[in-house]
Formats: sequence, structure tokens, C-alpha cells
Amino acid sequence: MNRYRGIGLAWTAAILILTAGAARADETVTIGGSRAVLIKPSAPRASVILIPGGDGAISPGENGEINALKFNQLVRTRHAYAARGLAVLVVDAGTSLNAAVQYMAAIKRPVTVIGTSRGTIRAAQGIAQGARPDALVLTSGFLSAESGSGQNVMSILGSPGSLPRTLVIHHTQDGCRVTLPAGVDPFIKWSAGRARVVWVSGGANEGDPCQARGHHGFNGLDGRVVGIAAGFR
Repeated sequence: MNRYRGIGLAWTAAILILTAGAARADETVTIGGSRAVLIKPSAPRASVILIPGGDGAISPGENGEINALKFNQLVRTRHAYAARGLAVLVVDAGTSLNAAVQYMAAIKRPVTVIGTSRGTIRAAQGIAQGARPDALVLTSGFLSAESGSGQNVMSILGSPGSLPRTLVIHHTQDGCRVTLPAGVDPFIKWSAGRARVVWVSGGANEGDPCQARGHHGFNGLDGRVVGIAAGFR
């Protein structure tokens, strides 16, 4: 009896997993005149807004498909966030962050904005324009002048007053000239206690050091990075 009961429980667990997965169909939504891609579990425990790097243009299709920046670290891991019970919004370059935060807050708070590479600039610009997420995660970020770029989160915000609770995730060997590891410590000090950092190492490093297949894009470390970011509240 116990043996058959165990088999029954295993089948029940499998059915529940499949049912949960079916509830996470990607869909295209319009926010402030701009398309974005939404993945919404049936009972989300929180929400995340993913801001990809590069030019930020994901080119959403009609039915939740993403047609550009497919290997960007946040784009390629979007379903991993949903699998952790989070409502996920992947925004396009033209999406208003303020409108996106309000949209996701209506689904489930807290709302965490996660930006990577040039997406960290767009996150800072959105906050400077009035977006108020509950938390912010900056990965491979343009953080300070020491990161290598005159345009960075510090220069955009000016002071840390509008910075929400912030987590920086950075690779110890990020070789991109505009997201150098040297830029992290000045940012943490500037944040006046609002930000902390988690360093990661290892993975694969291939091709352009500023692209997704290098340490800059956490190649080979997706599970670790998603776990850290999704666990930040």
C-alpha cells in the first residue's frame, strides 16, 4: 500500500508542476503605448521588472514572443524568475518604468526592478523620472565614474535619496570597459547604506567582454544570479 501511495503522490506532484507551468504563458501587454512581455503565475508572490542591456529593444511579437536580445542575461532567464513564483515583466526600450511599476504593483507587490548592463542606466533614468519600485537590482552595472563611463547610476540620480533598497550583483572578472569591478565600491559608499553587493566568480568567458557570453553576461552562472536576484526583498 505504501508503495502505491508513494506512486500516487509522485503523480500528484507531477500534475501540480505541470499545472503551475501552464499558468505561466507569455503574453504581450501594452503599457503606456509600448509593448512588453508578461509572464504571470496563477498566484504570484511578488513581481519583477526586467530591463535588458544593449539598446533595450526586445521587439515583442503579438503572442508574448521576444524577437531580439534573446541571449541577453535577463531575457534568457525570464522563465527562471517565473518558476520561482514571480510575476515577470520584460520591458522594451520605450516602456515607461513608472508605468511599468504601477502595472506590476496592481498584480503583486513588492515590485523589484532588475536591470543589467545598459539596462541599469535605463533603470536609473526611470527612477529619476519618478518611478518608485520597492527594490532595485543592478547587475553588471554602469554604477559610478570608476565603472568606466561618464553616464552612470550615480551621475543620473545625483544623490542617493531616491534610491530604493538596492542589490548590486557583479562578476569579479567583468572585463567590459564601462562596467569595471572598480566601479562597485564607490557606488556602495555613495549609496549611504541603501545598497550592498554580492560578488560572483567563475562561469565561461567568450567573445566580446561587453556581451552576454562573457563574464559581463554571467555566462554559465544563470542559476546563481537568478537565485540571488529573486531572493532579494
